[in-house]
Order: sequence, then C-alpha cells, then structure tokens
Amino acid sequence: MNRLDWTSRAGGPLRGDIVVPGDKSVSHRALMFGALAEGTSHIRGFLEGEDTRATAAILGRLGVRFDTPAPGERIVHGVGLHGLRGADGPLDCGNAGTGMRLLAGLLAGQAFDATLVGDESLSRRPMRRVTDPLGEMGALIDTHDGRPPLHIHGGRRLKGITYRPPVASAQIKSALLLAGLYADGTTEVIEPHPTRDYTESMLKAFGWPIEYAPGRAQLEGGHMLRAVDVDVPADFSSAAFFIVAACIVPGSLLRLKAVGLNPRRTGLLAALELMGADIAVENERTSGGEEIADLVVRHRPLHGVALPLDIVPDMIDEFPALFVAAAAADGMTTIRGAAELRVKESDRIASMANGLKACGVKIDELPDGAMIQGGPIGGGHVDSHGDHRIAMSFAIAGLVATAPITIGDCANVATSFPGFMDLANGVGFRLDTAD
Repeated sequence: MNRLDWTSRAGGPLRGDIVVPGDKSVSHRALMFGALAEGTSHIRGFLEGEDTRATAAILGRLGVRFDTPAPGERIVHGVGLHGLRGADGPLDCGNAGTGMRLLAGLLAGQAFDATLVGDESLSRRPMRRVTDPLGEMGALIDTHDGRPPLHIHGGRRLKGITYRPPVASAQIKSALLLAGLYADGTTEVIEPHPTRDYTESMLKAFGWPIEYAPGRAQLEGGHMLRAVDVDVPADFSSAAFFIVAACIVPGSLLRLKAVGLNPRRTGLLAALELMGADIAVENERTSGGEEIADLVVRHRPLHGVALPLDIVPDMIDEFPALFVAAAAADGMTTIRGAAELRVKESDRIASMANGLKACGVKIDELPDGAMIQGGPIGGGHVDSHGDHRIAMSFAIAGLVATAPITIGDCANVATSFPGFMDLANGVGFRLDTAD
C-alpha cells in the first residue's frame, strides 16, 4: 500500500446530515453466514472497505459466488455448511483482524487445510486467544509464536466446550460459535463482561437454534443455516469520529443517520455524556434485529472525567477518538482498564500518547490507559503507525489545533472508512493530502 500523509487544519463549525459507511462487524458476519447458508442472501449497506472485501475474496476462493449489483450491495450464493472447498495457496486477510479470527473458527471444522495470512500490521497481532480455545475443541492450528500466519489443519473432529475467555472479546466468542456449528455437542461461551451480540443475533436470523443473553451464548452443532436478507446499519465506530468532532468544534451541529446502536458497542456515548456532551438520539427503530437511530450532535464544552471501568469494554474501538475529546476538554480525564488497546492495529495507547505529546498535550501513559490534561492542542507531526483509527482521530484534533497537524501513514483508513476525506470535508473539515 502506497504511503499517504494528511494535513488537518482548524476551520469553522461542522454542519450537515451524513451517512457513514456500513458496519464492518456486521458486514464480515453477513458474508460468512450467507456463504454457509442454503439459498441466496442479499446484503444491503455492505461496507466497501478493504477489510470486508478481503473476507469476500477469501470466501470466493473457497467456492462462494458473489454478485455486486451496486456499491454497498452483495448477493451471496450460499454453498451450505459443508459446501466450501479448499483453495490453492494462502488466504490473505489484509489488515482484517476480525476477518482472520472469525475465519479461523469457520475453517477449523472444514475437511481441507487452509492458511490465513495478513499484512505487516496484522502479522504482529496475537492469535492465541482464539487458537488456544479452538485447540480445546479439537482444532489443530499452527502459528508463528502465537501470531499469523495461521495454518489450519482440515479433517479434525470438533467437540463442543464451555469456555470462559480471560478477556471480553466478541471476536473470541464469534470464532468459537462458528467452530461450534461443526462441533459435536454444545458450545458455550461465558464472558467476563458482555460483548456485542452480532454473531448471536445473525445466527438466529439465519435460522440456527441458539440461546444467548448478555455475557453468555450457547448452541449445538448439526443444524443448518437458511439464507436471509441483511440490512447493515451505519457503523458506530465510523460515526464516532464525527460525533467527537461535533462535540469539540464550536458552533457545530451534525446529524448522523441510521447509526447502529448495539448496546455493547456504544460506550462512547455514555463517556461523552459524562463529559457534558449534547447528543440526542432520534428516530429509534430496529432493522435486521439491530437497533438503529439518528444521532444529533451539538457542540458543548466538555469537562474531564474518571472513566467508569464498566463502560470500557463497550468502546474499545472508539478510544482513540475519546483521547482527542479528553485533550480538548477542561480538566483531567483518567482512562483505566483499556489494556486491550495495546494489541490492536497499533499499540493505540502509545500511538495516541506520543501523537498528543507531539501536539503539546499533557498526557501520562499508563499500562492500561492514560491520564490526559485537557487544554490547547498545538500543531505538529504525528505518526498513525498505519492505524486507521489513529489517523482519523488526529484528523479531528486538527480541527481545534492552533496550527496544522500533519498525520503520517494514513492509507489504511480505506480498510474501514473509504471516502472519509470527502465526507469529512463535506461537513466542514479542512483535511488534505500532505505534500
């Protein structure tokens, strides 16, 4: 991927109605369940990002046919639970950690061998949290010291287990449930804290008997999936950047339409409201089993808080944006319990701390979070480390900075939010590619 740098500058208020791209988590799962179903599924609102396209390409190589009648749409011709076939050569997940971990569970029960590889960033991410419990189910997966590539041996007989993950992770839970489709007996996951239930609700929609409640999911192998149509809501994690931007830029008023509000995903709203944000939830409804609504965000000065630990698991992907909100707030914000940020696309605690320090913000990095003293944000050069969420977060910071912020290595924004720059500039950002 060619290197791409950005420059973000302060401007006037942000105004407008916007629709951010479809939810990445739902898009990944819709592809997988549609592929394993009997019949044809129509996905609308599909995220046209590099991560989700990588998952589609892998499933295509495994024998699944997709039609693309229009951007944001996929017609999936399901091959049934046992209809996938082996591919020659490795299967490239690109930068998609969600894709790799979920596919590891899906492929653990197949009759053929498969090797999952990723880009340089993904190749550094830990996979034992998924491969170890899959091994308890009978899977045989070779790793490179617990990291990709993953070589998954086919022809293994899987058995259901009861598993209590040491960390709350929807990816761990989803990988085990996918493997459980192929396992003898019951697969049960009991979490230390409830995580998003996209996999459970989608399995139910596709006709698989499953019992679930916050923090627990249980299913038996041996059933079948039946094709359904899926409407993908707008991605809350993508909306997060515009929510924070409107909160901190004086005079702003943004309406974000049809945003997915899965309760295990929206901890950022609770955090910002504690900080004094003005966010209204309007036009609430349900689509495809998922809660969606319009979010109306108005600028209001924020104040620092000690972030409650119980909302941390519900906002892991949104923390880079929250760091910027904290830097723009009045007073000290303390974040603890977020050690998971160390093993995302980059070490997000270190990446955000170093970037904010480069812009003159007072921040003390903690093993599991940070203490951020709000105040003026200066200009400077920051490195996103190829992490899409770091890049977009500093694009927000530039809106209120006293001088331009140049952000290095932004090409990976296309993995989750294609068209970010055009959409942002359309509501008042001053974001350009750097010379």
